[in-house]
Amino acid sequence: MPDEVTDQVVESAAALGIELDRAEAERWIDAVSTEAAGGSVMVDVDSGVYGHRVTMADLDTAGLDRFRRMTGIVGFADDPPRVTTALALSGSAAQARVQRFPADADFFERIHIAADTREEACRVLGGVMRDKALETMRGEGHRLHEVKLGSWPEDGVDDRGPVRRGTPVSWSPAQVEAGGIAYRTADGIERVLWWDDAALDPGWCKLDWVIEDPVDHSLVNASNMLDVTWEAPDGTITPLDGFLDSYFQEVYLETESIPLFSKLVKQLGADSVADYVATLTHEVWKYTVKDPNYGKAARRLYNVFRLTGRYAEAAYLRELFDEPVTALYQVAALLRTLDEASGDGDAFDTEAMVAQLDRLIMSSISALDGPAEGEMVGLLLRLRDGFSRDSERARRSADLEEARADAMREVDAYFKRALERVPSINAFLDDLAATGSQATGS
Repeated sequence: MPDEVTDQVVESAAALGIELDRAEAERWIDAVSTEAAGGSVMVDVDSGVYGHRVTMADLDTAGLDRFRRMTGIVGFADDPPRVTTALALSGSAAQARVQRFPADADFFERIHIAADTREEACRVLGGVMRDKALETMRGEGHRLHEVKLGSWPEDGVDDRGPVRRGTPVSWSPAQVEAGGIAYRTADGIERVLWWDDAALDPGWCKLDWVIEDPVDHSLVNASNMLDVTWEAPDGTITPLDGFLDSYFQEVYLETESIPLFSKLVKQLGADSVADYVATLTHEVWKYTVKDPNYGKAARRLYNVFRLTGRYAEAAYLRELFDEPVTALYQVAALLRTLDEASGDGDAFDTEAMVAQLDRLIMSSISALDGPAEGEMVGLLLRLRDGFSRDSERARRSADLEEARADAMREVDAYFKRALERVPSINAFLDDLAATGSQATGS
């Protein structure tokens, strides 16, 4: 790694008041570059998890028990030989060494279906997703929030507002239970989108829950994004959404799933790393040009830089994620979770929500200074009082959204300053803005 770039990131960190130890950064760079050159997949024998070597370097195995307590809710069961699965952590859940303040509990699961036809595989998928949704719709310490399955066949309006042709269909628990969504077309015709029909073109498949951890009684939004493949009788494997996801940001939780993982990874092309980097680069462009969210951009840049050998910039981003202000990312996510949890008064203990707000207040005090701290803490105290008194839900939701928006503004401004401070990162972003989402910065 050129000394000039390392000098830049160390100096930029110091200018922002971030203590980046050069010797420690160089040790991390040596370690991660060695891991990247040592083969693609690593198994941690002690914890029983596996994944891409570079991703495994960011895993904190001490936090695995917390996520494993959720797997009975979010994970799908194998039904061999018809259905086999491989459940993994993704996002900040898989990068606990880097993400000091993880937001949601993000899971990723490969669902592999053996069937005679694609239509049959889609029907099997629809069945197992609906069964999972109904089984976990409501229980002690958890509640289903939303399911995504299928794409809208036409423009129209459902009971939550306008829908556009080709966009993912979001199903509320009640709609999953009913097996259909009533909507009105642009021409005013009343129709129903049935679950079984939506499953025939599944598209983006995802389930979201609000879960209360039984150990620390904190609430979290837990999601499981599905990558579904169909294996035909001749052995041909086809992704049902047309795209086989790579494995560069997942940590798989059970070594028993290695045979399925290995079978699917063989389907990835020789350009899988380049394709993954291109996808992330497009998202960086989106979150810095089209729809600015510099916190999301920084998370994706970290993965781009790790996988393209720009380790000095990646080491700098690791330090950014460890700063107290990034706790506001977690504050924003947890406020959304509290809003979802408060929508059903009998699902979660009010005391647990009040205790979570107490923790968010302390995080905000650590992250902010001056007027911003006073405004955020004042809002959170008002929310806390509202939960304690079971105040009107509409007012609570408005306060939650205001606090969430304030937290995101603060964290967005922080990451924007931090990214633009390093000349090489700033040049990468300038090039991306000038040339569009296809730039790679290589």
